[in-house]
Amino acid sequence: MCGIAGIVGPGGSRDLAGRMVDILAHRGPDGRGIHSDGPAHIGQTRLAVIDLLTGDQPMSNEDGGLWVVYNGEIYNFMELREELEAAGHVFRTRSDTEVLLHGWEEWGPDLLPRLNGIFAFALWESAARRLILARDYCGVKPLHYHFDGRTLRFASEIKAILMDPAVARQADLQSLHQFLNLRYVPGEGTLFRDVRRLSAGHYLVFEPLGPTLRRTRYFSFKPLSGPRLTEAEYMEGLRHHLKEAVRRQLVSDVPLGVFLSGGLDSSSLVAFMSDLGVRPIKTFCLGFDEPTDELEDARIVAERFGTDHHEMTLAPDPLHSYPRVVWHAEEPKENVLQGFLLARFARREVKVALGGLGGDELFAGYINNRFIYPSQPLHPLVPPFVSRGLLRPLSRLAFRLQNATGRLAWDEYRRGVQMLLALGDPARYYLILRNVWDFDARTFGNLYGPAWDGFRPEPVETAFRSYFTGRRDALRQVLTAEFHTKMVDDFLMNEDRTSMAHGLEVRVPFLDRDLVRFAFSIPVDLLIKGNRTKHIFFKAMEGRLPARTLSKKKWGFSFNPVHQFRKDLRTVAERVLTRRRVEERGWFNYEYLRRILDHPPHPRLRWHYFFLWLVLGLEIWARMFLEGDPARPAFDLEDYDDRG
Repeated sequence: MCGIAGIVGPGGSRDLAGRMVDILAHRGPDGRGIHSDGPAHIGQTRLAVIDLLTGDQPMSNEDGGLWVVYNGEIYNFMELREELEAAGHVFRTRSDTEVLLHGWEEWGPDLLPRLNGIFAFALWESAARRLILARDYCGVKPLHYHFDGRTLRFASEIKAILMDPAVARQADLQSLHQFLNLRYVPGEGTLFRDVRRLSAGHYLVFEPLGPTLRRTRYFSFKPLSGPRLTEAEYMEGLRHHLKEAVRRQLVSDVPLGVFLSGGLDSSSLVAFMSDLGVRPIKTFCLGFDEPTDELEDARIVAERFGTDHHEMTLAPDPLHSYPRVVWHAEEPKENVLQGFLLARFARREVKVALGGLGGDELFAGYINNRFIYPSQPLHPLVPPFVSRGLLRPLSRLAFRLQNATGRLAWDEYRRGVQMLLALGDPARYYLILRNVWDFDARTFGNLYGPAWDGFRPEPVETAFRSYFTGRRDALRQVLTAEFHTKMVDDFLMNEDRTSMAHGLEVRVPFLDRDLVRFAFSIPVDLLIKGNRTKHIFFKAMEGRLPARTLSKKKWGFSFNPVHQFRKDLRTVAERVLTRRRVEERGWFNYEYLRRILDHPPHPRLRWHYFFLWLVLGLEIWARMFLEGDPARPAFDLEDYDDRG
């Protein structure tokens, strides 16, 4: 794993590329390199995991015609290497990086769908004066870019792009609106105006002499074709593909561990590592000092498989680390702090860790699915004219009535009513369940300040409509949408930022290419049965995991927002979000924030506490990235105190 960055076109220089790479040093403390060739300057900071001695980058082919900087792991690189050697290619290193060079020589863009791994790379074709950027099929590794019509800048993290003074540091209001609804930004947008993300399964070609820039999709997941199997056959296939995914992802020349929550996904990884003879298995678990902590569940699994287990409980003031986390994540989210602290804890012992991300998306593991699944047969029964002409007006009326009461704790009940009134429209039903609020115009006035005057954002729903193709099969449509949006743009981004902040590589066996294809072919009625999520996965692991693991109630790796409000969220928000600062920024309505802060802690205010966390984080983010120097961030929470 590494950090990559570069600039191609007018205004670029080796010195600027060096500054871009240097701000990513946390991603790769083991090496640094820059290659300059005419208009192109590309660089990398390296975390050495495979081929510690000869894998330095930038790396070239034999004649120097191709140069690559690369972040990731290619798990099938040995098979590809054998195929390339048989075709006459000569290798100088043992690294997976060199496979990219010879593979591009041999196959060009047809190399990309052959790769089984997690990757983001930039390849410079010297003779053609052409840059290729590519990102893996699941979007595990990030790649951002900024194109101003003449010059292209790219990097693993946005802060490297901001090192170019020619890049304006401004917030993107459309992305900000999406972020406040979803708690992440879907698609190619980012919170920074004109900074984009290369989509998963895509590559980009930039020719500076044009200049021309074009993006192409090279991969999309499709279910395996064939007749329906028996439940037992799906169970066996699941075990086989997951075990093979774990086997492939054990390749490493440095110590390796597992994030263990004691839930089904992470416990299954430990079970298959044990089957594959890994000794010792180092496991890591984090507690929040809350009733929902999973430390005891993780201990049970650790004892069952005899792991070298490590656990830690957070201090009572977790927001103390929030500015540092915001700098690394580049988005002020409520679900990154815990991952950041777990990665820091694990990095003391290992350089690579396996994580269970992806299991919930593939096997319908989220609690939300228990609402989506039973509603499936109801959506086709509601004619479109009833949905649009009767239910939507009633939904707007429900909002107006609840909003007029001013009772924040009634919001949750009103959302439940609006969700029922969205029957007949699976996309709307799903988004209300996900707490999207911009269906009600008056909410803008509740939440937003004068900075939004004259700007009407596109509805959040627009980013999801392509995943919802009808009123049937709602759960399959939701799973597809979440796999391509929330998983990639929220969870995987979090995993990358929080782990690489400490130079820790996290691998995700559930997103192995072959396992994903197989999982997509499992019928929905086997993913959930009797409204039990992950039915087929639980059945597949019966007898292999402790009974408590198989009966464990799902919570998720997250703070309880009510406990967090009591701990330090309210105190810190009052110090940072003063009336003067909020009104000067103009993004938010201070009176609404004040209502949340003054309300006694209440379990029905979960959404409000999440919203408060985002507003707090956005103020820190704005001062850090838009007004401050990203290369010299202030990490002390006191630096953001605005009480004078």
